[in-house]
Amino acid sequence: MAALLTFSCQLAVGLLRGERRARGTRRGTRALSCRVQAVLVIAWFRDRPNLCRHGTAFGISQATAYRYLHEGIDVLADRAPDLHEALQRAVADGLGHLILDGKIFDTDRCRLSTISVKGEQIDSWYSGKTHDFGGNVQALFEPDGFPIWTSDVEPGHTVDITAARAHVLPAARPAAHALPILADPGYDGAGHGVHIPFKQPTGGGELHVDNRTYNALVRALRSLGERGFALLTERWTTLQHITLSPGRIGDLVRAALVLVHFEHRRIT
Repeated sequence: MAALLTFSCQLAVGLLRGERRARGTRRGTRALSCRVQAVLVIAWFRDRPNLCRHGTAFGISQATAYRYLHEGIDVLADRAPDLHEALQRAVADGLGHLILDGKIFDTDRCRLSTISVKGEQIDSWYSGKTHDFGGNVQALFEPDGFPIWTSDVEPGHTVDITAARAHVLPAARPAAHALPILADPGYDGAGHGVHIPFKQPTGGGELHVDNRTYNALVRALRSLGERGFALLTERWTTLQHITLSPGRIGDLVRAALVLVHFEHRRIT
């Protein structure tokens, strides 16, 4: 517990205190102090305990544990940079490029149907990419793979290019002249400023040697983006399987992003 308070809880305590002051919460009227509530929230992010038993360990009911957890998620997620801020900082820092990637965050089944592009009824949160239920979150990474921004969640059936068009590309394209973006073939059709590998020719032909060299360079540089999602999911293990409402996945990932930034001294 002491180690948690020394690092990530330090940020959460300050944010929770500010939230209580903004709400006008009177001293002594809450079941947990800001300090103990911060430990509850950070421990849940770090170790993914059963929230009912987790709340019992802190002497609070399941309903109160959920309420306090969601408060913690909200105050952390609110500190995350928006896309324009992230792009402006990347340009100011003189970065040579950014990496765009998407991830399906695993979640429990959500019985919500939608109509596919083929006109068939499908489970909205089922991902054909992972063959499981989850939510699609887009992210931008620095050249070394450090995450700088994450998007709102889209249901798991949403492919990367569609999610990127909704959350990333409208803001990223104006900065493309100074900040090219590298992506995988799933972003085919993203347009100006987004660089993806050349497709193999149809009919069994070979790519020109220049195009093969280009593909090797793009893939080598883009592969570092995998580090970014690892920083989020390996440190904050609750993201490995999300048991809250799938609609909260975007907030959870943003909250984890803020914790990563704090631990790497990107924010204070």
